[in-house]
Amino acid sequence: MLASVTMASTDLSLLDLTDKETREKLSLWDRRTEATAPLTEKQMDSVLEIRAAAETLSVPSELPIEDLCSLSSRSLQSPFTATVPASTEDVLLKGFQMLQMETDRIETAQQFFAWFAKLQTNMDLDESAKYRRTRDDLNSYQEQCDAILKDVNMALEHLDSLQKQYLFVSNKTGALHEACEQLLKEQSELVDLAESIQQKLSYFNELENINTKLNSPTLSVNSEGFIPMLSKLDDCIEYVSSHPNFKDYPVYLAKFKQCLSKAMHFMKVYIVNTMQSLTSQLTKRDPMGLTNADNAFTLYYVKFRAAAPKVRSLIEQIEQRAEKIPEYQQLLEEIHQCYLDQREQLLSPCITSTITDLTKQNNKDHCALVRSGCAFMVHVCQDEHQLFNEFFSKPTSRLDELLEKLCVSLYDVLRPLIIHIIHLETLSELCSILKNEMLEDHVQNNAAQLGAFDAVVKQMLEDVQERLVYRTHIYIQTDIIGYNPAPGDLAYPEKLEMMERIAQSLKEEQMKQMSQESAFSDVRLEDADGRRNSNAGNVEPSRLQTSVSPADLHGMWYPTVRRTLVCLSKLYRCFDRAVFQGLSQEALSACIQSLLKASDIILKNKTQIDGQLFLIKHLLILREQIAPFHTDFAIKEISLDLKKTRDAAFKILNPKAVPKFFRLNSHNAILEFLLE
Repeated sequence: MLASVTMASTDLSLLDLTDKETREKLSLWDRRTEATAPLTEKQMDSVLEIRAAAETLSVPSELPIEDLCSLSSRSLQSPFTATVPASTEDVLLKGFQMLQMETDRIETAQQFFAWFAKLQTNMDLDESAKYRRTRDDLNSYQEQCDAILKDVNMALEHLDSLQKQYLFVSNKTGALHEACEQLLKEQSELVDLAESIQQKLSYFNELENINTKLNSPTLSVNSEGFIPMLSKLDDCIEYVSSHPNFKDYPVYLAKFKQCLSKAMHFMKVYIVNTMQSLTSQLTKRDPMGLTNADNAFTLYYVKFRAAAPKVRSLIEQIEQRAEKIPEYQQLLEEIHQCYLDQREQLLSPCITSTITDLTKQNNKDHCALVRSGCAFMVHVCQDEHQLFNEFFSKPTSRLDELLEKLCVSLYDVLRPLIIHIIHLETLSELCSILKNEMLEDHVQNNAAQLGAFDAVVKQMLEDVQERLVYRTHIYIQTDIIGYNPAPGDLAYPEKLEMMERIAQSLKEEQMKQMSQESAFSDVRLEDADGRRNSNAGNVEPSRLQTSVSPADLHGMWYPTVRRTLVCLSKLYRCFDRAVFQGLSQEALSACIQSLLKASDIILKNKTQIDGQLFLIKHLLILREQIAPFHTDFAIKEISLDLKKTRDAAFKILNPKAVPKFFRLNSHNAILEFLLE
């Protein structure tokens, strides 16, 4: 409504303006400088097109016919010129009808001017009708755009409001989310704190449960809950010990230690009672000890092996904790001691009885006694180690101490016998038994189980070697140095000539026997026998040629040489190289001394050549026979010759030499002493 009123007022204001004013105002719109409404090039093109179209505007139909002649040819092209009325009145009548003035009459000039102004106004209206329609369309478009813009502004306002509300809600939601996260974080921290406190308190709360179980009359160390209770008790002690800053730390630690002592007491009582009951059962069968060694050992080991699974699990638990907890280590040592005491109580009488029986059986055969006694102790040591492993999984040095103590009983029996042996053969054989059979064959192959036996055997071997050295010295003095040769021992060269004749006769008999055997060979086996005989013929002469002469047999050697070599052969494997070298040097020195003595006797009784040949022959025998020993038999003797020093000392102490002390030439007494 407001728009229509505005448009009507605009039309009236346009009618009131004169043409001149209109043209002046319009000129302000498109002047070149400071235009009121400057037009773009596109708009200028539109104005030119409108102007070109306005030049061909049609002539109004209500124009009087008289005015048609004044129009140019261009204006007559209007469609109204197609029908020209027949008379002027018809034309005027139609014109007035179109102007809605058919009832008006023009009588005066004023009416004419009014009519003309109205006519001009209508013409102007007709001319601007198209523009007004365009303006109206544009106005309607503007109204629509304004409405759309208004709707858009309202939508933007709503969107802005929604955005503000969204931001508000988002901020609130974010704040709520952060608050929730903070609450969840605090809740998690509180839960963790509560769990941590509960976990820490769980160790202290276990004290009552452990006390209840330990004080229960139905508690058994073999029950399923005993081992887990021990583990829990160890964990509690370890935890409390590692946190000395906790409240009531000494009180709880003392209570846990008390529980541990009580639990270990139960285990100790059970294990000790089990072992003691086994020992009492075995001793009740024969209070004086079982006389049959085989039955005794079988019974002793079978009974203990059968009882081992009963206490094995408890002992394993103790061994696992012994490295970390000193109380368990002490308990394990007490159990070891109890076990070893029971084994010693059972084994000592039986071993003593067995050794006594062996001594009676081999009273005259010391080698058999040592061999059987050592073999018996080897089996005892091995069986004891195996039985110990049935109860325990970790070794202990106390077992070796017990076994060494048991082995010493054998040593105590054998040592008095060893120190009274006088024969070198027996002592050397004992050394071979102890060194080769026992130490090398048994101990080296099973050093872990025979450690105690090794120590006793080595001590016994040292005693035998010491006795052997002593008897060797006596043997050298009595049988080598102190040997008195018989007349037959010094019958040289008669003995050699006789043995050579015997050897020659033996050779002739062998050759004669071979010729007889070849004469009676079988014809069917001639080729085979021929080959065999040819081989025999090739071998026998060579054997006869390379065989040792009867004069070189051991029986023909001088007795001290034979005794020395036999003694060295027995001592070679009984001592180490240094000891053997010392003994061999002493024995060879004594042997050579006896040979020199015999050579002197032969030299006196026969000739000098016979004595020297005797000495050379036996020295060569000695050199040949001692070569396999690979020992340095040379004796190094160091002596000091102080004769010159003694003479110089006497010379300087002479009273006549005192004045020479102060001479400043080469005859100075002190200088002469130093040079000499």
